[in-house]
Amino acid sequence: MSTAFVTGGSGYLGRNLIRTLRARGVAVRALARSAAAAATVSALGAAVVHGDLDEEQVLQTAMHGCDVVYHAAAIADVWGDPQQFQRVNIDGTAHVLAAARAAGVPKLVHVSSEAVLIDGRPIRWADEQVPRPRTPLGLYPWSKGQAEESVLAANSADLTTVIVRPRFIWGNDDSTVLPRLVKSVQAGQFAWIGGGRHLTSTCHVANVCVGMLQAAAHGQGGAIYFLTDGLPVELRTFLRDLLATQDVDAGQRVLPLWLAKPLASATELVWRGLRLSSLPPLDRTTVALIGQEVTVNDSRARDELGYHSPISIDAGLAALRRGELLVA
Repeated sequence: MSTAFVTGGSGYLGRNLIRTLRARGVAVRALARSAAAAATVSALGAAVVHGDLDEEQVLQTAMHGCDVVYHAAAIADVWGDPQQFQRVNIDGTAHVLAAARAAGVPKLVHVSSEAVLIDGRPIRWADEQVPRPRTPLGLYPWSKGQAEESVLAANSADLTTVIVRPRFIWGNDDSTVLPRLVKSVQAGQFAWIGGGRHLTSTCHVANVCVGMLQAAAHGQGGAIYFLTDGLPVELRTFLRDLLATQDVDAGQRVLPLWLAKPLASATELVWRGLRLSSLPPLDRTTVALIGQEVTVNDSRARDELGYHSPISIDAGLAALRRGELLVA
């Protein structure tokens, strides 16, 4: 039986990844830094590893004998303390890489994001050759980009490192995007930035998990792979249907993009000036990610990994309406 080590196992993607691995008979060891996280991963069938990303010796001991490390732990918020983004997303990735190398793990799959390409302009059918901007827009894109550099630099004959970049993860057991959207609508704070008629790529969480396993099995060392559901869709139609699975109507209110951009900048200045830790009602990263086209080309994953996105958008939406968990 093969064994995998998972960071971020109690999070949205991590929970689904553990389910996918266990369904395939893979033994899983999952890092947990709290009692609640430990209970979550244990209930999913993973062996609990008590510790944090900065405890390199704990990581190394737990990784010993593992066939692959899946590094999914990260701060995925668009706002917060820069030092925390540094500690978790950048330094934490460095600790995971060092531990995997010391433990003799042959392969590591790192979860990144299309957000590393965000600089304020639309992203249109980008592939892995598109360079990251010198000045990414926000702490999350910046920190994930820095983490990517560490992962690529760590690739060697002893440790094969691969990066996957899923775009707009949605679906089963969502504790991030969908709940926030629902809360925003119910609070009367939701508006279609830029009208919402632009295209977006998406990736059902079960498809992300399949892509991660295929990256572990077939990914080239030092390679990056975008993961999506297939062809892009209109953002407004997709979010309308996604919210409808929760019996929520997003309404018709529109915030023009020309207004959203300066408003987001001004809001960030106020939040930064007052040193507010709460999420601002509008920020530049969010405007860039959902207020204009963000489409990516996953042909490389389909050609090199045999990736095939088994869950269609229609099937994923239907499962959400039924409250059904999908494991591809």
